[in-house]
Amino acid sequence: MTNKSRILLGMLTPSSNTALEPITSAMVSSLPGVSAHFSRFRVTEISLGAGALGQFDLENILNAARLLADANVDVIAWNGTSAGWLGFESDEALCKQITEATGIPATTSVLALNDILKRTGVSELGLVTPYLDDVQQRIIANYARNGVRCTAERHLDLKVNFDFSEVNADTLRRLVHEVAESRPQAITTFCTNLHAAPLVAALEAETGIPVYDTISTVLWSSLRLAGVDTRELTGWGRLFTEVE
Repeated sequence: MTNKSRILLGMLTPSSNTALEPITSAMVSSLPGVSAHFSRFRVTEISLGAGALGQFDLENILNAARLLADANVDVIAWNGTSAGWLGFESDEALCKQITEATGIPATTSVLALNDILKRTGVSELGLVTPYLDDVQQRIIANYARNGVRCTAERHLDLKVNFDFSEVNADTLRRLVHEVAESRPQAITTFCTNLHAAPLVAALEAETGIPVYDTISTVLWSSLRLAGVDTRELTGWGRLFTEVE
């Protein structure tokens, strides 16, 4: 931990997301002095339609970020995966704008995942999402352009964001195990409205493959930016204890 008595992590949250807040709070509950704080902006559908893409307008997100800044948070994190289909440069621009607007360092689920893949030398990735086929193909294409090949993928062809949180644990386990059959170097559960993070440690033990959930990746990055030793967070997978 740092010498600071309190570490406040700000999380930008899709309005219809009901998974990331309780999961993130549960994860940090074992870290003395660390707490997560949330600000929402409207996101109800994930698709490539104009209305759905418009939900991620920069000003909508910046308004939510400014509210987090009122709480003097140490980090502002976009706890979402939209850069997967919008392009990674969208998150890079978002982080730059957040820091310019608030003076607070920023990170995102996707940029954190990309950093982790680079640090661990992953070039073959298994992908599990709840998304529509065309959204999934955009994600796969963006990773291919970034030098990461998707060896296997599974998606549920859903588009209503709230419905993602209703996907049960048995379904998530099945999808991860199916993707694991291709023996990728890592697997990602790529959506912050899935209840996948609590399953990661068991899935890693069962498959022998690192599993990087996108709620976990952004927390890992946020803790590092705030000066917290992620190795203190145990029971949530190899990411926190092994990736430096």
